[in-house]
Amino acid sequence: IMLTAYGDVELAVKALKNGATDFLLKPWDNHILIQKIKEAYQNNRPTHHKNSPKSTQKASGDENLNKSEMLIGHSPAMLQLIKVVTKVAKTDANILITGENGTGKEMLAREIHRLSSRNTRQLLSVDMGAISESLFESELFGHERGAFTDAYESRPGKFEAANGGSLFMDEIGNLPLALQAKLLTVLQNRNITRIGSNKVIPVDIRLISATNKDIPEMIKEGLFREDLFYRINTIHLEIPPLRERGDDLLLFIDAFLHRFASKYQRPEMRMHEQTIEKLRSYHWPGNIRELQHTIEKAVILCESNVIRPKDILVKQTWKPQTVQAVPNLEEVERQAIETAILQNNGNLTAAAEQLGISRQTLYNKLKRFKP
Repeated sequence: IMLTAYGDVELAVKALKNGATDFLLKPWDNHILIQKIKEAYQNNRPTHHKNSPKSTQKASGDENLNKSEMLIGHSPAMLQLIKVVTKVAKTDANILITGENGTGKEMLAREIHRLSSRNTRQLLSVDMGAISESLFESELFGHERGAFTDAYESRPGKFEAANGGSLFMDEIGNLPLALQAKLLTVLQNRNITRIGSNKVIPVDIRLISATNKDIPEMIKEGLFREDLFYRINTIHLEIPPLRERGDDLLLFIDAFLHRFASKYQRPEMRMHEQTIEKLRSYHWPGNIRELQHTIEKAVILCESNVIRPKDILVKQTWKPQTVQAVPNLEEVERQAIETAILQNNGNLTAAAEQLGISRQTLYNKLKRFKP
């Protein structure tokens, strides 16, 4: 459970993505915290009855959810991508996934691992752009106790921990040039040496990398090693942006609506036809991730079982613009209220407390914002 002093939705989403079960803003209510801990325990405790109908159903549902979110689509670009993924996933070829932010690069990496012969072992992820030069070798190759200050115990690196499975290197285009040579050496030799040790440890991993950068252009500019590029790019998979995927958008809308209606216990929710048209007319610069957040907000804020255009909170439909309009005070207030409600999972009392207003005042403002 993540505790933060910053009311940042993106920060919370990143925490959930990295394994958190929930998040709370400081100062938190101890009663709520205890309840969240109980819920996290109930939802994540291991079961020893692996063959029971309940546990089997849950595992199957999770698997289908992950699969449907990635391999969903009937557009020509996605059909071709699915065809290639199905073929190369069964090999040990290194794969480079490219695409805009929010297109689902990590999700595709997980699907490739799931379809591979290594799926009984784990897939480990590492953000290459977030590793400092001083921690690079320790994070990837591990260290022995006493190898450096604060090395109080021996620890394996990502390569060693992922042995027999897959290693996903996200944002590899952000890796500093000085560190690219070290990574290349390990990929060529297929072995690592922990910091503070002379023992050579062989590693057997399937490498999947991802970036939203134009690496061939970076090579021309001297920012990325060409030999490393060829090493990680045996197979190249390009995920098309959502705006180029035609009616695939409708499939994602259905999938996310079903997921969040279930999550927030609103099983009768559906989309109005005009709402679908509004969603289709938007250009989705944040791709699948933005659509997911938009549907979740709509499910939380909608006051009926039918999601109407006014419930879809996106930026103005795309047009060529020369000047960006400055939001007025009412729009700023509306955005603050929407964010507070989202952060509190639709709990208006908690949202009002966070905003420093009474519940009745919040109700009045919500009524005023209705068209």
